[in-house]
Amino acid sequence: MIKTNPIEIDREKGNFHYNTDYEFDAGVGLSEDVVRYISDVKSEDDWVKEFRLKALKTFEKKRLPTHWATKDLENIDFDIIRYYLSKGQMPSRTWEEVPDDIKKTFERLGIPEQERKFLAGVEAQFDSEAAYSRMKDDLTEKGVIFVGSTEGLKEYPEIFKKWFGKVIPTSDNKFSALNSAVFSGGSFIYVPPGVKLEQPLQAYFRINAENFGQFERTLIIADEGAEITYMEGCTAPKFETSTLHSAVVELVALKGAKIQYVTVQNWSNNVFNLVTKRAMAHEESEVRWIDCNIGSRLTMKYPGVILRGRKARGEVLSIALANDGQHQDTGAKMVHTADETTSNVIAKSVSIGEGRSTYRGLVQMPGHLKHCKNNTECDALLINSDSQTDTYPAITVQGEDHSVQHEASVSKVSAEQIFYMQQRGLSEADAMSLCVNGFVNDLIREFPMEYSVELKRLIDLEMEGSVG
Repeated sequence: MIKTNPIEIDREKGNFHYNTDYEFDAGVGLSEDVVRYISDVKSEDDWVKEFRLKALKTFEKKRLPTHWATKDLENIDFDIIRYYLSKGQMPSRTWEEVPDDIKKTFERLGIPEQERKFLAGVEAQFDSEAAYSRMKDDLTEKGVIFVGSTEGLKEYPEIFKKWFGKVIPTSDNKFSALNSAVFSGGSFIYVPPGVKLEQPLQAYFRINAENFGQFERTLIIADEGAEITYMEGCTAPKFETSTLHSAVVELVALKGAKIQYVTVQNWSNNVFNLVTKRAMAHEESEVRWIDCNIGSRLTMKYPGVILRGRKARGEVLSIALANDGQHQDTGAKMVHTADETTSNVIAKSVSIGEGRSTYRGLVQMPGHLKHCKNNTECDALLINSDSQTDTYPAITVQGEDHSVQHEASVSKVSAEQIFYMQQRGLSEADAMSLCVNGFVNDLIREFPMEYSVELKRLIDLEMEGSVG
């Protein structure tokens, strides 16, 4: 059983900036020279450099996914982004060794305190590279690996290379290709057979620089019968210019393994958050994506599971909250490729002011499979008359042995409900927050205790000024 304590999450908590001197700077814009610079700085093997250069060509050929009903992507200017910034240090193993300006950032965000309270290990990334990475000694003795992707490539190539780019091919989409060309940072985790982590591992991603792109690459492998909970948080200061975050996350759950991946996104509203996340679930394994998207200018994120082995199970539980000037374009993908596989998707969105939320779901069940099951529920709540919500489910089922159910609803906060609660002493804002928290409460309970209580507070903050 995971022992937990609440941590502090605040909408404005990440809105600060320290001036930082970087030892390594790839400059502005994207080219072969930039890709070679990143690879040379990291002293990578030739095969990694070739992988990056091939990915760059793929990125240049692929078009933006503008057919997905958002033209906001056209506002990204890839020629003014800085693709690599680093102070040049290897990840420190103690907080005392972290450079002072980075240490001040993470201390203000409360990362050291969180590690002491309830985490089995922490990795803290500052712009392009991890500044701190440490795991409890007893996990090291059990053979657990928790390092940055750069260290993983160098120190554990026989494990890393086997699955790297196998769950999410470079050509999957334009932004997975971009990540493959310039990736830096992220986590590499391997949990040996039968090892069950009682406490979560956490990564924290911090964007500090202006006109910057963060492209972490995460690979998590749970060997047969292993269990792991991994949590990630992220913030950035508010700049007048746009910031790009484009990560790739690959999960591999081998026979009987369990992976739970928890994300709480609290980006500032100048960030384009364009992420590709996918898992491969083998026989009798289970993968759960638990996702909360609050903040960013535009989020496009659709965690997926390829149900590769018999009796594998995949689940996506997501909450999206879109406020003024924000578009949360989120959803899930479930691809059944083995008999008796089960998938479950529960998504809830809240649109406030002129915010827009979109659900995109994909479920595939081929006709040659037997006894597969899927449940999809996507519910939307509109707070104001100018709020928007869209639902685009794509469910393809062949054969007669499968069980599929889909439910969707759109509702507005009832004036009668608000009036009723006001008559019992609540302000209009408190009544509105109570309605929203009630709408998402069943999903918030699925988050680890570290986040669930504070998520409710974060929702309350987002509701300020939404009435009237």
